[in-house]
Amino acid sequence: MNETEKIPIPLDELWELIRKHQGQQFFTAKGLPFTYTIRGGEMFVDRREKAKSITRSTVGRAYEKILEGIACGQPVTGPKKLNLFGAPYIWSILTTLFPYFKDQK
Repeated sequence: MNETEKIPIPLDELWELIRKHQGQQFFTAKGLPFTYTIRGGEMFVDRREKAKSITRSTVGRAYEKILEGIACGQPVTGPKKLNLFGAPYIWSILTTLFPYFKDQK
């Protein structure tokens, strides 16, 4: 079993997993490519000229919303349902690392 098959994982482990994948290319739900870097407790998404900063706590809230949705039988079905800043990027990263999240429709 690899680390992305263990669900849920503690937030510290989630952040470390996300850190391991910095620099990797991801794609938003609309197919737009992006990469990110981690500096401290922030993720800097580099898709345009100016990088967007998404905090570790925002990523944690998104992760918790997805887990809560699965637990109560109302899964999050896309980035808009997260209702958080940077949702398209967070959704892409989490569903790439945990494909199980995307299959909960």
